[in-house]
Amino acid sequence: MHPPTVSIELEFTAPLAPVSLGTAPQTFPARTSYDHVVLPGDFPDPTVTKIGDTYWASATTAEWGAIFPIFSSKNLLDWELVGHVFPDKQPDWASSNFWAPEFYQENGRTYLYYTARSKQGGMLCVAVASADHPAGPYRDHGPLVGQEAGSIDGFAMPDENGDLYLVWKEDGNSCQQETPIWAQRLNADRTALIGEATELFTNDVKWEGPLVEGSALVRHNGWFYHFFAGNSCCGKGCNYATGVARSRTLLGPWEKHQQNPILDRNDVWKCPGHGTVTEMDGRWFLLHHAYAAESHEFVGRQGLLSEFTWNAQEWPEFVNRSPQAPALTDMSRFNIADEFEGDALGLEWQWPISAPKPAATVRDGQLHLAASASRLGTIVGRRTHAATYKAATTLDFANLPVDTYAGLAAVGDPYNALALMAGNGQVQIWHVKSGKQQCLAQVYIEPCDTLTLRLEVWGGQRYRFAYSTDGATWQPLPTESFSLNGTYLPPWDRGVRVALVAQGAEDTTAVFNNFIVRNKR
Repeated sequence: MHPPTVSIELEFTAPLAPVSLGTAPQTFPARTSYDHVVLPGDFPDPTVTKIGDTYWASATTAEWGAIFPIFSSKNLLDWELVGHVFPDKQPDWASSNFWAPEFYQENGRTYLYYTARSKQGGMLCVAVASADHPAGPYRDHGPLVGQEAGSIDGFAMPDENGDLYLVWKEDGNSCQQETPIWAQRLNADRTALIGEATELFTNDVKWEGPLVEGSALVRHNGWFYHFFAGNSCCGKGCNYATGVARSRTLLGPWEKHQQNPILDRNDVWKCPGHGTVTEMDGRWFLLHHAYAAESHEFVGRQGLLSEFTWNAQEWPEFVNRSPQAPALTDMSRFNIADEFEGDALGLEWQWPISAPKPAATVRDGQLHLAASASRLGTIVGRRTHAATYKAATTLDFANLPVDTYAGLAAVGDPYNALALMAGNGQVQIWHVKSGKQQCLAQVYIEPCDTLTLRLEVWGGQRYRFAYSTDGATWQPLPTESFSLNGTYLPPWDRGVRVALVAQGAEDTTAVFNNFIVRNKR
């Protein structure tokens, strides 16, 4: 029997509200503005398409599974997570870098063009999967193109004659070369390229820097419009922005707008780019990503909806040439209180794709997580929504197997993490950086049935840890500087996850009673 829920005092003034993206749509008050953060958290390179009366969206998942979330919405604002394109494992041919999914619907069938790295040769490729329904299940058809420098950011677009083409970027910036945007016709099954490739344009304007990428095309009033991103996408030093080009025919010639970039940073949002165009009730929108100025790389690139209009010269225009979405303020909406009800982890949970999908069983209000001896161990995590938050978990400490450690961690990837781990009668702080693991502090504790672990983080940078044997009285773990520096945690292209961890022999299991996150701005 699951022990009574512990009242875990995390010293927050905001009430704990078990709101979770995907389990229930958000409710917004009536308004005329559609400029909002609609995919809060780490959802880079978002795509959106309308099929029937429903909008469907997805985003990059990079090195986290499940791969490519599937969201649905009736109004572009309220999104529900309904599944994943590859829910259990990556396609057999691919190893990593699951980027930039793009939907295309035709004759009642949904295609998803996406980027991944091939196991053979190691090059980035554009591939395709298809399904009878946008929610899946999807069948993978493998790569369509994989140039020596890499091929990424595939987008399917019919030309003026109705012939379907794949548009993609040659990843020349990976080897200090230009980055041509190519187009090539797709076969009748939409699963292979035919004919010759045509170069549409490349990075040849100063603001674009080393690259153009993230193609999204739409046809309007006889013009093809090609929205694209330029410059550096990711991390603290990013300077990404969005431009547009137009042409009367898909294969060109293409004219870049003299007012590029048409969407650039402001005081609230940094590095807006790589989005997809959609329309609703005669209004036009770009669903794209951007970093929140306050949380920046620690939360990751979030999905924003930005409205644009067509000016007298028939070019798209955004207000003030920057995202108008207000900053997220009520962060309690994204608090988490998972008591492990039901019989499986929720769709919001993730794991590193470098390891098999974790053996995680939910029963009787507890999560049973099979341990792993590799690196940090088995990891199941959740996206963060703020750079300042507190997280806690209560684990079944009395029945934790010998030489098995279980705990709570802030994880950039399996090679970079800060974790509070319990096992063998001890509580320890683990510091993992570039794959090197250290135990920074440890204390022995008296035997107890349950043990509650807590981590606190401020601004994504300062971390400190504590434990409790009763869920109310906290004992901080001593460190030389009281708080630890976590600025190294986020990879260049991903935000930090807060995770449950189990390390030990693979025939052992750690049992968790809950998982709680409370956010602050």
